[in-house]
Amino acid sequence: MKLTIQHSCADFNSYRAARVKSLFNVESGANFSLDAELDLDSAPWSLGVIVGPSGSGKTSLGRALWGAGAVYAPSWPADKPLIDAITPEGSFDDVTTALASVGLGSVPTWLRPYPVLSNGEQFRANLARLIAEAPARAVLDEFSSVVDRQIAQIGAGAFAKAWRRTQGRAVLLSCHYDILDWVQPDWVFDTATGQFSRGWLRRRPRIDVELWQTGWEHWPAFEPHHYLKLPRMIAATNYVASVAGAPVAHVAVSTRPGLAEARACRLVVMPEWQGAGVGLRFLDAVCERWRQGENRYSKPMKTLFHTSHPGLAAALRRSAKWTQVSANLVGDDRARSMQTLQASAARKGKPGVHGAGHGGHFRAVQGFRYLGEPLCG
Repeated sequence: MKLTIQHSCADFNSYRAARVKSLFNVESGANFSLDAELDLDSAPWSLGVIVGPSGSGKTSLGRALWGAGAVYAPSWPADKPLIDAITPEGSFDDVTTALASVGLGSVPTWLRPYPVLSNGEQFRANLARLIAEAPARAVLDEFSSVVDRQIAQIGAGAFAKAWRRTQGRAVLLSCHYDILDWVQPDWVFDTATGQFSRGWLRRRPRIDVELWQTGWEHWPAFEPHHYLKLPRMIAATNYVASVAGAPVAHVAVSTRPGLAEARACRLVVMPEWQGAGVGLRFLDAVCERWRQGENRYSKPMKTLFHTSHPGLAAALRRSAKWTQVSANLVGDDRARSMQTLQASAARKGKPGVHGAGHGGHFRAVQGFRYLGEPLCG
């Protein structure tokens, strides 16, 4: 496919314009032309990138490729939260999955309208909406230009994985070359050199994660991003994942009565790292430690994990290391929980806490058990 761009505007002859032409030996700034050969039909593809410096013709090429109507520029309502603004007639689960797949997994953010979000959140919200709508063709202009580079790279990688599942075609227009390793595009056209290349030979950058056993001292930094407001777990062992010394994920592990099984809770991944695959790897690593008996009890235990997060539940179902063991539409009976806690306190000769109890909500909770690597053969 050959694309030819020809733009022109008025040739001004004011004093300052004439002086610029004289100083820099420029005859005119009125004309812009660009020819691009894009070999798009020789092999199947899902994601392409047109990259190059500002003013080099990326937007013009994007419009010329499939027409201006293919350039994705959604209008967002100011009076609806994200969860209502994205495909209102579509499936709730599809919307939450799209939000989680691009790293916008912080549930409180789903309840805010688009205009109040940060630049990074708006960037990911646009990607989530595109994935949920899943058009056959889309062009994304200024891709990742308004966010810091870490969010851009992690977000680009998360979007690429999710977009390929839609089976559509998307072209990203960007002035940043640092996203290419994360996107792993099927083809790239560089407007700076005029070079078209198919495939991307370099691997996605490796994320080296360190795992630390801690107390609750790091929890205050993670707590605002957890979707529930609950007291700290009793007798828990805490773990924090870090990348280059910066904390990126947290989980706490306690035990069920009689040390029959471990129970993991309070899993949080910092927003700028959501979508990078860090959270599930981190949870797997902690649960594997407990399965191997690397805990304060030196006892091998399987781990139970409960979540209401649709995206995380879907990821756990896809993993061969986990099996689903429960799915409750609503929480437990709060009155019964209060009676149980009061009776337990009485047996121990301790005063019960008035009004203390769990349940009584309409939150769907799904339970999973960590099994580890599946047996081969």
